[in-house]
Amino acid sequence: MNFNPFSLANKHILVTGASSGIGRAIAIACSKMGASVIVTGRNVTELQNTLSMLEGEGHRSIQADLNSESDMDRLVNELPGLDGFVSNAGINRRMLCRYIKENDLDLIMKTNLTSPILLTKRLLKMKKINSGASVIFISSIAAYHSSIGDSVYSATKGAIVSYSKVLALELAASQVRVNTIQPGMIRTSLIENGPLSAEDYEKDEKKYPLARYGNPDEVAYAAVYLLSDTTSWMTGTGLVIDGGISLI
Repeated sequence: MNFNPFSLANKHILVTGASSGIGRAIAIACSKMGASVIVTGRNVTELQNTLSMLEGEGHRSIQADLNSESDMDRLVNELPGLDGFVSNAGINRRMLCRYIKENDLDLIMKTNLTSPILLTKRLLKMKKINSGASVIFISSIAAYHSSIGDSVYSATKGAIVSYSKVLALELAASQVRVNTIQPGMIRTSLIENGPLSAEDYEKDEKKYPLARYGNPDEVAYAAVYLLSDTTSWMTGTGLVIDGGISLI
């Protein structure tokens, strides 16, 4: 029996921020489901590492800094028509509201909000998003689940959720659906290199009803679900993957 409702065969999918963490896991999962994956990121070496982990053939890596307009234009020009677009690239710098500096504000806003919006604009203007495609923005439960020091990051993640809903309305006539994934804490290098000690993270992890943080694969499987044709009647919504922490 070969029935697989989550197959991504014959689909071209772009994943940004694919050089590590959630983006890498999404790219790998998409390749396993038969997609031709285009991965992009700033770190050439790590991007090539991601490319080497993909299953099947027909994949590509395109180095680009999405905060650079020229890099963004070059990326879009090199792309085929897309059946899926996962906007995952992002950063976080935790700081108390009283210590926010304008350069930190500008960088986080540009990386997490402005660049994804402008990249989407370019993809649409250059007709790179096919009819029936699926667009996913990786947001966060930080959009509505507050934590000290996370104000700017939370603001960007809330804004991308609002933007995605409007985009979903605007693209509905083309049968292009737009959704977000809103993870809780995921074990990536951001934790390993984060501001807290291992003991602090372990203590925080125990607050989750399911008693652990998530892992990148669990977000990747949600992305496969949204990219597949099983969700062809699903748009303007968000999948929360947070171990139940937002229930508290």
